[in-house]
Amino acid sequence: MENIRGGVSGSPIRNETIKADGQQRKPKKIANQSLKYVTVFWFVTALFGQWFFFYYIMGFYGDSVINDNMEYLNVVFERFGVTPYRAGDFSGNLAFIAHAIGAGIVAFGGALQLIPKVRNSFPKFHKINGYVYLITVFFLAVSGFYLVWIRDTSPIGVPEIGTTINGFLILAFAYLTVRLAIKKDIANHRKWALRLFFVSNAQWILRVGTFSYLVTGNILGMTPAFGDPFFYMWTFGCYVLPLLTLQLYFYAKERGSDSVKYATSGLLLVITMLMIMGMVGYIPFLLKVLSGGPITF
Repeated sequence: MENIRGGVSGSPIRNETIKADGQQRKPKKIANQSLKYVTVFWFVTALFGQWFFFYYIMGFYGDSVINDNMEYLNVVFERFGVTPYRAGDFSGNLAFIAHAIGAGIVAFGGALQLIPKVRNSFPKFHKINGYVYLITVFFLAVSGFYLVWIRDTSPIGVPEIGTTINGFLILAFAYLTVRLAIKKDIANHRKWALRLFFVSNAQWILRVGTFSYLVTGNILGMTPAFGDPFFYMWTFGCYVLPLLTLQLYFYAKERGSDSVKYATSGLLLVITMLMIMGMVGYIPFLLKVLSGGPITF
């Protein structure tokens, strides 16, 4: 009996089965790790970019308000044909500055909501920061509606329509995020929170994508310029593309095959590299704005 048991437990067939099973799991593990590490790389890149954006928002817009020097905003923006500050327009100026500073708060606080260790180790902070974030994105959407449909008297164009759709998406995703949190459906709550993160950070994504287009275009020997068709498409693409990519990430992580996970990892890597290219152009531009020096492109 001992020989029979020993022969069965240590049989070549059983050993080959265990070995084959281990060989099958190894590629799956590598695919999962590939998706995980590329996602971390993307998040760290986005975190750096958004926190620098917060620093710029507070240093530029915040400083202009504190020092009662909102006229300086026009010095920077008039190169784009925009005059955000208007003498005597208290409500309009307030809406603009609230919209700008709100984008900075969203950039800083939203990233904190996505860090698992912060969420798990400091649940009370996560909850309070979540409330602040939700209130901020609400006013971000409402102030955007006011600036586009009430303050701006020029004809409604593609950028204004894009901003309006983005505002409605912010409100809808914020509602779903809160509703699922109340229902304790944490898995879906986190999914909608991620979707909200992207649409509420459209201002940052828009700018990084713009400079990525300019920098990569010049590297490739092209002559990119403001007014190219890209900018009309990117008005919508700055929140549509991230949402589509996020949906692909959900699918790859939950039900995707190894090949889908590798493809998604490759796409995220390309997007992250383009983000870095955009930040390489955008950050020096913001530093020039903060220093008060001459602004060039």
